[in-house]
Amino acid sequence: MDPHCIEMANQSCGNIDKSRDKYPCCIVWTPIPLLTWLFPVIGHMGIALSSGIIRDFAGPYYVSEDNMAFGRPTKYWQLHPSLAHGGISGWDAAVTEASDIYKGRMHNLFCDNCHSHVATALNLMQYDDSTNWNMVKLTFLMLIHGKYVSFMGFLKSWLPFGILVAITIIIVMFSM
Repeated sequence: MDPHCIEMANQSCGNIDKSRDKYPCCIVWTPIPLLTWLFPVIGHMGIALSSGIIRDFAGPYYVSEDNMAFGRPTKYWQLHPSLAHGGISGWDAAVTEASDIYKGRMHNLFCDNCHSHVATALNLMQYDDSTNWNMVKLTFLMLIHGKYVSFMGFLKSWLPFGILVAITIIIVMFSM
């Protein structure tokens, strides 16, 4: 067997368990009421340890553990810990360090938020040999690579926006 394949096999995280909200080595996402309804790509983000425990910057000076600020994940993007410097242990150390940093920070919706917490973890582990992770990059990559937990997760993410668009179209049509 190719040595790279052996390394990849030894660096895999556990299995995702959606029923228990365990998403090892994943970035997870959930909608924020009102904000996501108007802008469906904007939501709340967290990052999970290799054990599947989710850490999210939930508010000023607070990083939650396995209790996301806006509810259960509706999307996830599983990454490869072999691309983190130090493998699984590097992954876990970076997520823990980023969480410790953000426990000392004030939350700011626009420039130092849950996405910034996840970006900091990825930068600390130099995921995929990069230290250029940021909230805009993560938003677009989650849109492209994120998988919905279920059809209900998809509906929870998009239905309110769809209803608002439909109402707007009906109002515009009847006002002509």
